[in-house]
Amino acid sequence: MNRLTVLIVDDNKHMITIVKTLLRGFGISHFLEANDAAEAFDIVRSEHIDFIIVDYLMDILDGTDFVRLVRTGDDSPNPFIPIIMLTAYSERSKVIAARDAGVTEFCCKPVTAKELFRKVRAIVNTPRPFIRTSNYFGPDRRRNKSDTYRGPERRSEESQDIETPDAENLEMN
Repeated sequence: MNRLTVLIVDDNKHMITIVKTLLRGFGISHFLEANDAAEAFDIVRSEHIDFIIVDYLMDILDGTDFVRLVRTGDDSPNPFIPIIMLTAYSERSKVIAARDAGVTEFCCKPVTAKELFRKVRAIVNTPRPFIRTSNYFGPDRRRNKSDTYRGPERRSEESQDIETPDAENLEMN
């Protein structure tokens, strides 16, 4: 964990301090900070980052806009980067919007060290494959594969492409 570099994107300086304190407890010591999505995207384009923690509600571009920019922007250097959304806005509609934007994990404030560690451990130890469809690119939203489910919302094999990050982008071990 001490080799990981984390970008924390939040317009609240106190929250950045709290997140950094929690991450230091996990052994992470390399941090980059941004107060808004535009600044964060500039950092993504210029620095090596292992994963991002982003707030939902920010000025100009919100967290979901930022995630979409990272996932599908023409000048995004690593659309496969794991992204944890950490927010106080935990209504179902916000969780679904974040998931549909391509967030890897969703975590609610107030956050506990145990919960944040669980999310960090999940992105490091069990990365999910990425899916590209006509209207989505991001981590596979299906947490469990069920061979018995045949419901109307099941993606057909023809309508999706499974992608995996290049080995050079998986430097989290």
